[in-house]
Amino acid sequence: MSVIRSFIAVDLPKSLVDSLHRSSDHLRALLNGLPVRWVPVQNIHLTLKFLGDVSERNLRMIQTIIQAEAAAHQVFEISVGGFGVFPNLANPRVIWVGVEAPDELIKLQRRIDAETARLGYAPDQRAFSPHLTFGRVSRNASPKEVRGVSELLRSHSIGFLGAARIEDVTLFRSDLGPDGAVYSKIYSAKLQNA
Repeated sequence: MSVIRSFIAVDLPKSLVDSLHRSSDHLRALLNGLPVRWVPVQNIHLTLKFLGDVSERNLRMIQTIIQAEAAAHQVFEISVGGFGVFPNLANPRVIWVGVEAPDELIKLQRRIDAETARLGYAPDQRAFSPHLTFGRVSRNASPKEVRGVSELLRSHSIGFLGAARIEDVTLFRSDLGPDGAVYSKIYSAKLQNA
């Protein structure tokens, strides 16, 4: 039986992607020469649940979960801007842009996490923190390089990048290739009143 590497996410409108592109280009220039793997802007999305390998048999059940949860949650708006790092500025590993969202997003993510856990997908261990990943500092980065990333990021800021009306939830397929992951939509469901 074949498996598909997949995740559930909120896709972003083109206007917001364009703003993210400009900001990402600016950060890339700032950190030029440092070991950061940048997420291609067309791959940036708001992940609700990373599933990993999903059997083709489970795909239909996951689509049913997405349909039910989308129908039970209202359309909402998010605001994007500011940036931060995980785990902290002293040891930056993930560079992200912030997402402000209403409780509706948190409720949607929790329900999707709970329902997919019933199918055997491990529930998230950390509290959901809405963000858009821009890049990851290489695991092979030297302490000096990590300090360099930290110092440059401390002197930088990102303002408001835009807002978006979120109307659907999407199941994506992730195919790993020599140039990174390629994402394709498998299924989308409209939120209530979309």
